Amino acid sequence: MGAMFLRIAALWAAVPLVVLLGLVVLGDLGWRPGLGAAAVVLAGSVGLAQLWARDLRHAMAMLHWAGSTQPGDPPPRLFFAATAQLAREAERLSRSLAVRTAQVEGLLRAEQVIVQRLPDPLIVLGPDRRVQRANAAAQAAFGDEMAAVLRHPGLRAAIDRAQSQGENQAAELSLPVPVAREVFATVMALDPPLADGGRIVAVLSDRTRERAVERMRADFVANASHELRTPLSSLIGFIDTLRGPAADDLPAQTRFLGIMAEQAQRMNRLIDDLLSLSRIELTEHQLPAARVNLPNLIHRLAAGFEPQVATRRIRLDVRVPPSLPRVLGDDGQLEQVLQNLVDNAVKYGREGGVVTVSAGRVMPGGRWPGRRGVTLSVSDDGQGIARAHIPRLTERFYRADKGRSRTVGGTGLGLAIVKHIVNRHRGQLLIESQEGAGTTVTVWLPEGEAAETDAAASA
Repeated sequence: MGAMFLRIAALWAAVPLVVLLGLVVLGDLGWRPGLGAAAVVLAGSVGLAQLWARDLRHAMAMLHWAGSTQPGDPPPRLFFAATAQLAREAERLSRSLAVRTAQVEGLLRAEQVIVQRLPDPLIVLGPDRRVQRANAAAQAAFGDEMAAVLRHPGLRAAIDRAQSQGENQAAELSLPVPVAREVFATVMALDPPLADGGRIVAVLSDRTRERAVERMRADFVANASHELRTPLSSLIGFIDTLRGPAADDLPAQTRFLGIMAEQAQRMNRLIDDLLSLSRIELTEHQLPAARVNLPNLIHRLAAGFEPQVATRRIRLDVRVPPSLPRVLGDDGQLEQVLQNLVDNAVKYGREGGVVTVSAGRVMPGGRWPGRRGVTLSVSDDGQGIARAHIPRLTERFYRADKGRSRTVGGTGLGLAIVKHIVNRHRGQLLIESQEGAGTTVTVWLPEGEAAETDAAASA
């Protein structure tokens, strides 16, 4: 500021001093009057320079005051009209710029909020195809697997087409990670790019539920028509017999009605299991969020099996530590898993034998995934299952012993239901059996804390 003051004073004094010097040299003005006049000029120039410098300082203060978000007292009025006009114009421009900047920032914040709250996963990629940002739905759906999703050949091809053609592209994707899903991808190439440099926007709509509904309808019709044909044929045959030859045969009527009741119950169980399996498949891609107390669930379920156990003179041995950690899961579905496993063990186990239900905490390593979890095991001491049948036991309607399965009331869907529920809980299912020595079915489930981490990453 001092250098600026000196330059302004010199500018103000330069012309009058040159005129005075000329008059003195020409003799029109004496040396003493000339020196006096020069002193007056210098004094006036210094005063004007001070006023000009003060106006410049005040003009700068006015600009700062106009652009400040928390202004204090307004600056004083300026002396020079030109400086005041310049300051007012600069102040107007500054205020206009501040308003426009606030509007732009508001629009950017609104855009970020809208993107974050979109129900479908949205991923923004930069020119190098690296993820610039991903909304909450994308983080919940893919988490750490987002890079693997972006490497999907179908999605990469859609991105290539969008960049080369400059038009929106669509693709149907089957994603195997973190769980099998059907996704409809819409890819948009942006020109000009977004404020953060994003050039590509990919919207990934989860169509798993819709595809599951379509498959469910087709499977339900096919399976129901196949499995219901035999009991329906039996019922029709017995009804015709009761109407005709056995119309007056009371003992035959009693026996036939008993068989018809069994067939009707079999049909009812079959339809219940088909509907249950269909409902489970609809939500298989959604990780449960509730915490389940396994010891309470196991003891409650064991109490419900007392009549069946007593009928076959089987001892139900429950081995569950009270301090078992909780797991993230669906209480009703986990109860259905144990229900099916214990029901199979009681039906196919040795009469007068032992069915063991055990649970325990397992640490990372060994046969289970590399994180903490809980295992639930159901064992029987029955005749066991041949090794050739074990890989297919979780298929729908697969029966290792068809005759015995129908005799004890099996539908062939119990282990298929167990498999889909375990898949939904991001667990693992292991079936071990030895002929003549019994069968053990073990379910591994991640602990609550580990499961919550997985849900936040994939979820």
